[in-house]
Amino acid sequence: MSPASTGASTTVGADVSVPASDSRMSPGGPGYRRMSLALFLAGVATFALLYSTQALLPLISGEFGVAASDASWTVAAATGGLALFVLPMSALSERYGRRAVMTGSLAVAVTIGLLVPFAPSLGVLVVLRALQGAALAGLPASATAYLAEEVGPKALITAIGLFVAGNSVGGMSGRVITGWVAQEWGWRVAVGVIGVIAVACAVAFRALIPAPKHFKPGSLRPRVLARTVRDHLSNPLLCRLYAIGALFMTVFGGVYTVIGYRLTEAPFSLPQGIIGSIFLVYLVGTVSASTAGRLVGRMGRRGALYAAGGTTTAGLLLSLAGSLPLILLGLVLITGGFFAGHAVASSAVSKTATTGRAQASALYQSAYYIGSSAGSTVGAIAFHAGGWAGTVGVGLLAVLGVVTITVFGTRAARLQRRLTTAA
Repeated sequence: MSPASTGASTTVGADVSVPASDSRMSPGGPGYRRMSLALFLAGVATFALLYSTQALLPLISGEFGVAASDASWTVAAATGGLALFVLPMSALSERYGRRAVMTGSLAVAVTIGLLVPFAPSLGVLVVLRALQGAALAGLPASATAYLAEEVGPKALITAIGLFVAGNSVGGMSGRVITGWVAQEWGWRVAVGVIGVIAVACAVAFRALIPAPKHFKPGSLRPRVLARTVRDHLSNPLLCRLYAIGALFMTVFGGVYTVIGYRLTEAPFSLPQGIIGSIFLVYLVGTVSASTAGRLVGRMGRRGALYAAGGTTTAGLLLSLAGSLPLILLGLVLITGGFFAGHAVASSAVSKTATTGRAQASALYQSAYYIGSSAGSTVGAIAFHAGGWAGTVGVGLLAVLGVVTITVFGTRAARLQRRLTTAA
């Protein structure tokens, strides 16, 4: 698809067009396994750090004597910091390279992660989490841009799916580990353990990640960056994908911020370790994200998004039940639908933007994490006002937005085909 047909920018030269017979990585080829493992570990570290306090919110509320909506800022601040800084960090990656920015981002984030357990107040904790999110902003957009440049087009969706799968493993392991550690030694020791694990992931990432072969430095000039961003935001398809990512994450952020409070209350009254173990359902996300390429191959991108939205809706409705097994099944469906939708949308962004890929991915990540911050905050407020049904209501509205946007995109594509045929 040409830049003209996609609406992608043609003004920034940090991307490279490479013939099909190039040396880009593919499954079974040199460096592919190292690259996959490196970015998988980067994904693990990113999500483990980013959401390290989410399963611990009831304990944080108890120590500082605050409500769920106040404690949720320890999650919203981190994702909000990432959303604000992902675009500037992507610009740095255009100039200094994807690998360098990813390495630096992880180094700063894990350092802050080792300071978080010593926060003397909720205010300091929120500030540290915001700084940590800002540091992690160099990972998501740079990683997808790196893959778009270094991996062959046929393997791109699968490669991005593996990175997203690393996100799901990080989110899952971080919450499970913190749940059990916090039950014995408190939330401070729990987030400290996550910090140490993230350090190990960061070191392994730097040792494994292959040097880029197809990166070409771009410009840091503000006018060039602004023009690239403007061109991406004028592309209707990219804007729809950004909105879809934000809405899916609104569901996910709200559900997993509040679920701990629901399960600590009667009639469930579950201990912290068991609540943390519930996040093992993230394994479903690992599978659904890594198989997103096959889903798109069978159903097409829009069909895959419909399937993801339908699965998420079914999960939200099931979670309203008063039975713990049905709630768990609902979480499984929500998680599977979310990660599939996220993998499909994020890979579509990388394929649509033929130039300025880091900025295109950064805009997606910014929208995605704004959705996370909104979901965490609004979901907690809705829970305080209307219980779990309030949080589910927020999620259903977000999924309705996904379906509406996808329907609009389907109609727009049909109209475009008719016009092309008539011409």
